[in-house]
Amino acid sequence: MPVPVHTPRINNNDDFARLAHLYVPPGSFLSRGDPLADIETDKATFTVEAERDGYLLCVKAQVGETVAVGSILAWMGDAADEKPPADPSAGTAVGAGGEDRQPTLKAALLLARYGLAAAEVPAAGQRLAASDVERYVAGRPLPAPKPSAPRTDRPMAPSEPGRNAELTRAERGMLRTVLWQNEAVPAYLEIAYDPRPWDEFAAGFQRQHRLLMSPLLALFAWRLVRIAAEQPAINATLAGERKHVYDHVNLGFTVQSGPSLYAVVVRQAEAMDMLPFVQKLGELQRSAMRDALRPEDVSGATVGFSSMARWGVTRHVPVLLPHSALMAAHAAPVGGAASLGATYDHRLLHGADAVRVLQALASPPGKE
Repeated sequence: MPVPVHTPRINNNDDFARLAHLYVPPGSFLSRGDPLADIETDKATFTVEAERDGYLLCVKAQVGETVAVGSILAWMGDAADEKPPADPSAGTAVGAGGEDRQPTLKAALLLARYGLAAAEVPAAGQRLAASDVERYVAGRPLPAPKPSAPRTDRPMAPSEPGRNAELTRAERGMLRTVLWQNEAVPAYLEIAYDPRPWDEFAAGFQRQHRLLMSPLLALFAWRLVRIAAEQPAINATLAGERKHVYDHVNLGFTVQSGPSLYAVVVRQAEAMDMLPFVQKLGELQRSAMRDALRPEDVSGATVGFSSMARWGVTRHVPVLLPHSALMAAHAAPVGGAASLGATYDHRLLHGADAVRVLQALASPPGKE
């Protein structure tokens, strides 16, 4: 008797997955526990295994296609020539007849928004999905959803007496940067790497060009610029519900000058070779020390780099610069080992994107 193989749920919030790989063609014999297929979402990959001994009769999707969670992915049988049911959804569709169906998180939010009960909405799979609710809402007149409570941007007044003072230019810049975190969806990850190749590369570069100061951090920043030029997704931001990919890579680099923290910006850095970039960044750092930065020197960053190694900080989680999607973090090594981190806007990038950036950043130019 043919038995269905259903598409499992990988993440609670994902109602669909992609069929990424088939391990065997239809007609093949599988033992219980043998891999049948890989399905994936943006965050994870899962191997579907045979739940019984039998023959793979058919697969209901092509590799690369999207399949609904809970739908029939394949059929297995006791003989290779068995025929699956004519109705490919037989035994999988769940109606509104009172079955106990747990909605997904997205579906539950939509039910609450439209004032619906889960039992009212027919489900195509084993769980009530957001797509089921949206389909139900589109097919019948419903009251408009309740508007959200109005926002108020009035700041809370201090409860104790004191005096007001104007923010400095650096403090205003910090305020704009921190407020950006209320709009972005920052996430953070890090990888371990061997710092010795970078130390050797920077020392050789310093000797070759007779530089007074180590160019290590500037070279790290230049390497990030090249990565951003090669991977435009990290040199972008959101404009409404559309991705805004920048024409140029403007590298924001944090500089501490006395009590002030600046993010100086090397504009159109993708057009610079290593030495001109290091020299330009040095000029901006010296201007910051003299408090002589111009507005264009501290605005327009499209990707960022920050380090707290000079203070011996071994883990550094920076905030995102305004209207940027990634900020790389450099920290001090411990016992010969070190880590590189990245804060990234999860609306645009996922963890694998950030990891690829850090893996590339871990190797100096010419050592990739």
